[in-house]
Order: sequence, then structure tokens, then C-alpha cells
Amino acid sequence: MILEMNNIKKSFGELEVLKDISFNVSEGEVVSIIGPSGSGKSTLLRCATFLETADSGEIKYLGETAAKTGADGKMKYVSAGELKKFKNYFGLVFQSFNLFPHFSVIKNVTDAPINVQKRSKSEVMDDAKAILSKMGLEQKADSYPCQLSGGQQQRVAIARALAMKPDVLFFDEPTSALDPELTGEVLKVIKQLAEERMTMVIVTHEMAFARAVSDRVIFMDGGVIVEQGDPEEVFGAPKMERTKQFLKHYGQ
Repeated sequence: MILEMNNIKKSFGELEVLKDISFNVSEGEVVSIIGPSGSGKSTLLRCATFLETADSGEIKYLGETAAKTGADGKMKYVSAGELKKFKNYFGLVFQSFNLFPHFSVIKNVTDAPINVQKRSKSEVMDDAKAILSKMGLEQKADSYPCQLSGGQQQRVAIARALAMKPDVLFFDEPTSALDPELTGEVLKVIKQLAEERMTMVIVTHEMAFARAVSDRVIFMDGGVIVEQGDPEEVFGAPKMERTKQFLKHYGQ
């Protein structure tokens, strides 16, 4: 099991955003998380990647515990040094690209593997060139983010995440900042990764895409998992009334 999240709770003040969520991700699995805005999808991803601190529950990567509720009922995380190790297990692609504007494309992709993971520069450069080629960006290695389209920037962001050799790749609405034409080129890259059995968790509003690439679909609403299962079951024959209502808006 790559990721296990058990009984995760998270509140912001009085607002309970995650209400006792449990889910796991196996190696090679593509899991899409769908649901209305404010359902807790992005917060779940942020807890999985330690950008938010969960209030209680348990988070494990590759069978190792990164965080767990202590005897006092408070969430206890491993030390900052140990957390660095856990952060190497995953990559995260944001909806807003988050590229370094003053770095070229190749430097955006190679900076962390060289300086954070301390890998050999020549090996990282070879890897980065191969990944950029796969993304259709080999001609853009020396360009800067401001010289790229939104779709190209997002593909650089995916390349940067892949360069870290993660065990699982998280996507937080990777196409929501793009127009429909550019959305297609990013979804094509993610689909290719799915065909190569890259382990991925994708928060998305692209229902047809989720149905096509996922091994499992999770529908969230109101901070809970309402329904999950095979994409054909969830989209084609949803069991829960709330899922049916939600998918009706997407012409499913």
C-alpha cells in the first residue's frame, strides 16, 4: 500500500471540513476524487501532503507512520527531519503551476533533485531531458515560465514532480486554471502516465476524464466519502442519491 489515511479529521475554527475520512491507494492505482466545491477534496490532498496538519487520525506511506493521534487525542507528526523522507514519497501538481519564474524550464525541473535529493547532476539532467521530451517540451528547456502557455507551464509542473521519482503523484484540479483547448494537452499527459501505471490521486472536475483514466472514483460531499468504486459503477449506476444529483449536472 502506497498511502493509507485512517479516520482523518480536520476543522478550520468551527468549520469541520473532513469528518472521519479513511482511504488508501495501492501501487499502480489511479484514484480520482470528485465532488462539489467545498466538499473537502483539496483539504484531504493537503493533509496527505503535509501542507495542512490534520487534527486526528493516521497517515502512513509505504507502511510507515508519518502521523498518528497520540494518547492525549492530539495529532503527532514525526520529526521535521523524518518528514523530509516522507515528502520524497510523493509529488504534488497544483492548479496554479507554482513554477519558479526566475528559473528556466530545465532548472525548474532539476533544482530539487540536485539540491534536495542530492542526486548526481548528470543523472538528473539526463532524466529531466527524457521527461521533458515525453511531455513534448524538449524545445522549451531554456525558456522561462512567462514564455510558455498555461498548458505548457502545467506540463513543466508535472515534469518537475516526476523528476523527484515519487511513489505517488497528487494532482489538485490540474486543469482548473486552463482554457478548454489547453486542458486537453494536460489531460493527455496524465492519461499517458495512467497507462504507464503511475500511482496517482487526482482531484478533478473533469468527469469524462475521471471516468476514462481511473481505477477507482471517490465522490466526496460535506467532508465525507459519500460513495466510491469502479468508475463505471459510480458514473453509470451510482447508488447514493447525492451522487446521482451531483452527476446530473454533468450530463452523466
